[in-house]
Amino acid sequence: MDNERNIRRTVLPNGLTILTEKMDYVRSVAMGVWIRAGSRHEMPEVNGISHFVEHMVFKGTKSRSAQHIAREVDAIGGNLDAFTGKETVCFNMKVLDEHVPVALDVLSDLVLNPVFASDEITRERGVILEEIKMDEDNPDYLVHEIFTQAFWKDHPLGRPILGTKETVRRFERDTLCSYYGQKFHGGNMIFSAAGNLDHDAFVEQVTRRFESLPAGESVSFAVSPKTAARIILKNKKSLEQVQLCLGVPAPAIADESRYVTLVLNTILGGGMSSRLFQTVREERGLAYSIYSDLNPYSDTGSLCVYAGTSADRAVQVVQLVMEQFRRLKNEPLPADELRRAKDQLKGNLLLSLESSMSRMSNLARQQMHFNYFFGMQEILDKVEAISEDQVLAMANHLFQPGLVAVTLLGRLDGVKLNRSQLDC
Repeated sequence: MDNERNIRRTVLPNGLTILTEKMDYVRSVAMGVWIRAGSRHEMPEVNGISHFVEHMVFKGTKSRSAQHIAREVDAIGGNLDAFTGKETVCFNMKVLDEHVPVALDVLSDLVLNPVFASDEITRERGVILEEIKMDEDNPDYLVHEIFTQAFWKDHPLGRPILGTKETVRRFERDTLCSYYGQKFHGGNMIFSAAGNLDHDAFVEQVTRRFESLPAGESVSFAVSPKTAARIILKNKKSLEQVQLCLGVPAPAIADESRYVTLVLNTILGGGMSSRLFQTVREERGLAYSIYSDLNPYSDTGSLCVYAGTSADRAVQVVQLVMEQFRRLKNEPLPADELRRAKDQLKGNLLLSLESSMSRMSNLARQQMHFNYFFGMQEILDKVEAISEDQVLAMANHLFQPGLVAVTLLGRLDGVKLNRSQLDC
């Protein structure tokens, strides 16, 4: 399939895709079961159900208690984890190569045989309500959450991954079983692994456990979201700083222009030499933390700038961000700055693929979004081919005054912000 990277793919009759990448030079194996379903696939009344199911899977199977699972993983020095995103749920484990059979057995059991015991549901509901409160106490998280809900207004992408206190309190066993039955089936799942392993032996072990899984179809989306360019000023007197999140719509994960957007984001706010870091923090001393990042999804995305500053400087920071948008749209990009951004991006990409865990994740994501596996050289060549003109054109496409959305959160003390101040 991909000789350069030892990648192999096998699809079982029930639709389960099994992917492996052999890494001879490591002693570890990372494996993950990926479900193509996340918070954006949920109905509003069960918002947070994907995340709840992700938690409940660890609370016991037909043959293992939660404690049994924890002890078995610790006994082999393994790392067992899971996460829920807007579009996926992943259960993953990293172990030494010699412990693959045990790890595979535990991971498969979790995913295939959860019992969803009622008393465990009651307990875990309390845990997740505490998790929601913890996030509400984290201003960096909270400003992004308020921004996201307003940016993708009235669309499932805007809803919180954890759900709300109201929805979580309502989850019962029937809800969990129904969701599990709809989403956990062969056509909607990928089992990927990377590290020191043999594809055929791995497939044989996975097949033995997963061949009885029902087939089913892959989950698709109903409606692509539209964005709302709103200005939200939310007072929270308990905060010392004003948290600022400012964003525009950006390309989807598989968009042809994704590498141009990555380079543009690197120049704008992706590191210590970026324009935002240099102007806002180094030259003006207005913020300790300022950066921009990309949030791509299967059919849309956003580019967001985050900063934490004081109330009397919040508007000034917004105006400095606008000034950087204008410069990227109107001024030719210096060749040395483009060169630096490309090298930074290439370094980040290469470093990110040194671990078996990141390779395993990369495999699953490329299968989901491209049905194709990019060789590293192929990606580096695409980054290298980007021109100054392409970055300029992308800046003009993204940074339009009517598309900019802003959320300010904190002790606002009369801070005012209007649309005319968002002119880029």
